[in-house]
Amino acid sequence: MKAIWNEQVIAETNDTVVVEGNHYFPRNTLKDEFIKPSSTKTVCAWKGTAEYFTLNVNGKENPDAVWYYANPSKAAENIKGRVAFWKGVEVTK
Repeated sequence: MKAIWNEQVIAETNDTVVVEGNHYFPRNTLKDEFIKPSSTKTVCAWKGTAEYFTLNVNGKENPDAVWYYANPSKAAENIKGRVAFWKGVEVTK
């Protein structure tokens, strides 16, 4: 699977976990040069607190386009150490 934004592959792996239709990539497959921390946090009733990264690719920013659960609930332990994408990030084979 590949995650692509602004014509750039930002993550690539053969190992994703699909939860609620979202592919969660291992965190170490996300290229650090394209992300910066975000202070945004949201809460999912069953997964826990989500934290975010902002994408910065070829001079364009996509705020909070990457999310992850640093300490997911027991029910969502299978996505610990993984990231998912939205806000125009294309996830494809």
